[in-house]
Amino acid sequence: MKRKFEEVITNEDDFREIMGHPSELVTRKTIDYIDENCRLFIEQSPFIVISSSDKNGNFDASPKGDPSGFVKILDKKTLAIPDRLGNRRADTFMNILQNPKVGLIFLIPGIKETLRVSGEAQIVKDKKVLELLSHNGRLPNLAMIVHVEEAFLHCAKCIIRSKLWANIDKSAERKAPTLAKSMVDHGKLDKSYEEMDEIIKKDEETRLY
Repeated sequence: MKRKFEEVITNEDDFREIMGHPSELVTRKTIDYIDENCRLFIEQSPFIVISSSDKNGNFDASPKGDPSGFVKILDKKTLAIPDRLGNRRADTFMNILQNPKVGLIFLIPGIKETLRVSGEAQIVKDKKVLELLSHNGRLPNLAMIVHVEEAFLHCAKCIIRSKLWANIDKSAERKAPTLAKSMVDHGKLDKSYEEMDEIIKKDEETRLY
């Protein structure tokens, strides 16, 4: 059952009365193509998050990572993203087949700003595109093409607040649950956490590309 709240904002006027409106400096930073600034950011980014939704509006956010510059710029209006080996759920691709609209966030470790890009996506298997996206001689089976409609650099405040890149202590005890634990618990699997962790580690070692 959905939790109920007493003061819910349901229209833009009420929302803007509290939030206010963006300044011209903010609204004018959005462009509809990949310029030199965006290009440099994309070429340095080893990690992105892709948001997509199906025809019923059910959303998904999927992380993708590879060596810096793994997202290729085909031209100022077109990006190509490789599909590497994964769990075969293919949530993003399933959504694109129903609703081509996607949003991307590019991150660079140590950089406080992010790059946001949105547009329409296609799933392609053109050999020239797959060859461009190859890694160590291994071609992806598919590529996601994004036809850019909007691009802009996002301010650093969320990264500053979260201290995402600051004071990383690799020796600190991990408090977040492991993937193995969540898979066993959520799926009610007849495996120990240790057994599931070994399966995951082997998959990471043998099925990256």
